[in-house]
Amino acid sequence: MGRRPGTVAGVSTLPTYAQIAALPSYSERPVPVFFEDINGHMNVRYYLGMASEGLDEALTEVGIPTNWVDKGFAIFSAEHHLTYISELLTGDRVSSRVLLLGRSERAMHVLVYLLDDTREQISCVIEEICLHMDMSTRTTSPWPDDVAAQIDARVAEHRGVEFEPTVSGSMALR
Repeated sequence: MGRRPGTVAGVSTLPTYAQIAALPSYSERPVPVFFEDINGHMNVRYYLGMASEGLDEALTEVGIPTNWVDKGFAIFSAEHHLTYISELLTGDRVSSRVLLLGRSERAMHVLVYLLDDTREQISCVIEEICLHMDMSTRTTSPWPDDVAAQIDARVAEHRGVEFEPTVSGSMALR
């Protein structure tokens, strides 16, 4: 490992918008009016939904297609930690940026940053532990070798980013 991740407890440890924006962009779109809640900003459920869509797009690049269940496999979420940095309003342009932090035999640790591309700022950081599932038994199972190798390659690539990933400290691979 060698690198100690930043934490969201000290917001000053967040990377800059430009550092996160340098990562590949997924699930780009404006915030639709129906995402707005009674407070006039995007409702909490859509932050997680948009992050999940971005993660799904990113995972296709490591051998996990959106129709993986048709092949008898799936990804289940085990834990999430959301940290809201700035609100998103109707019409704001949003994108997801994904960092793969690590993997164990049956799980993966990821970060998804939701960017407010309108104001050029980080809006939300979503940390997640995902589990690899065998859908015939609906239990966790080891990653297929080809997928594990692709995840490992992406984790190694992401270790080269020029900032400390922002983790909650409340979850880790087991």
